[in-house]
Amino acid sequence: MTSENIYTLIKFDDYSVTPKYLQLANSILKCIETGKLEEGYILPSINNFCFELDIGRNTVEKAYKHLKRIGIINSVPGKGYFIDKTDVGTQIRVFLIFNKLSVHKKIMYDAFAQALGPNAIIDFYIYNNDFLLFKKMLVEKKEDYCYYIIVPHFLEGGENAHEIINATIPKDKLILMSQLLPGVDGNYGAIYEDFERDIYQSLLKALERLKKYRTLNIVFPEYTYHPHSILNGFIRFCQDYAFDYDIIRKPNTVDISEGTVYISLMEDDLVEIVKKILTSGLIVGKEVGIISYNETPLKEIILNGITTISADFRTMGECAANMVLERSLKHITAPFYLTLRSSL
Repeated sequence: MTSENIYTLIKFDDYSVTPKYLQLANSILKCIETGKLEEGYILPSINNFCFELDIGRNTVEKAYKHLKRIGIINSVPGKGYFIDKTDVGTQIRVFLIFNKLSVHKKIMYDAFAQALGPNAIIDFYIYNNDFLLFKKMLVEKKEDYCYYIIVPHFLEGGENAHEIINATIPKDKLILMSQLLPGVDGNYGAIYEDFERDIYQSLLKALERLKKYRTLNIVFPEYTYHPHSILNGFIRFCQDYAFDYDIIRKPNTVDISEGTVYISLMEDDLVEIVKKILTSGLIVGKEVGIISYNETPLKEIILNGITTISADFRTMGECAANMVLERSLKHITAPFYLTLRSSL
């Protein structure tokens, strides 16, 4: 095989957020796995790869370093890089699609990738809560993957997501993360949050601190991807324990009131609430309270610590990876925690 032929075998997916160096390395691994590249094959020089594929030098260097680190290629001064091993084992190919990439989603991704190990090839996609983009990515997927891992949250159109999943993905290869989707049939895996139960139980654990406040307000915009089951659990708790409550649809218009706890689901809304509280002059944790959804390191510091209610995203990522590695599909409820800090 001449060195020029390899250029037609390398595939980059512009929709994928998998780094290009990994896409390049994964393409070479696939060529080895399918017998298109043999042991001893001399790979193009870094300069030639850059020129032929119109990619940066750093992309090729990182791809070669990655393949060398896992023992697939080697190099000889004056000769360049060559295929040193063709026994790459069974490559686990995963189609991973998230609704967005945030701090807690990165924790989930990192835990998933680390638990899978170096023999896994992950094609990673973000659809930005856009159902039409989600549909396009699933319908046009070009690979036959070992597993399809999906985080299904949509701003609109999500009521039809189960139809796309049922039509395009074999259930013995499907794992849902974060939430279940009504209408998805068959035997598939899931590691999911029970949103209504989780917020109710978390507020119940915080009850002693909540008793010093009269009102609980939750910031829940009309246009959101968060499931309404969160509101169900919030309202049920307030009614069961005789708290006044309100649902704030526009956080930028809210008036901060003494004796009120503000529960924020989104980081941008949290910033808006904190700014208004600081302007009000009320004492956080005594005259006004804050609870934020989803634990992040920064929330340990802001206002001497913001109380959070959060799923264990690391465990979610690890559980999904273990299902892949063990080929054991099951439904697991994600652990959910209350972390009490000075803001309540």
